[in-house]
Amino acid sequence: MELTGWLVDAAELRHSPAGVPIARGLIEHESQQTEAGASRPIRFRVGVSAAGTPLAERLTDLPVGASIRVSGYMRRSRQRTPETDPIIISISRFERLQTTD
Repeated sequence: MELTGWLVDAAELRHSPAGVPIARGLIEHESQQTEAGASRPIRFRVGVSAAGTPLAERLTDLPVGASIRVSGYMRRSRQRTPETDPIIISISRFERLQTTD
């Protein structure tokens, strides 16, 4: 799956018991989608997780507000937060997007 959004909570880096770096953050997505012929605004937050070097370190280097496109898969999270559902995206790759402000 692929999703674009912006980082709303700085990614935190930790290490697994095996020493693998793992970064977890929170992104927000906003778009317009068509449903039954009508445009529908979509906005939600979802947790993201990146494991391994250099992916985890790259995620922690992003500033809050950075626009990104993430690719990966959805999975159930063991760590629920009030801001997100128990589903997170495990990132296999991501790219920082250029904003045109």
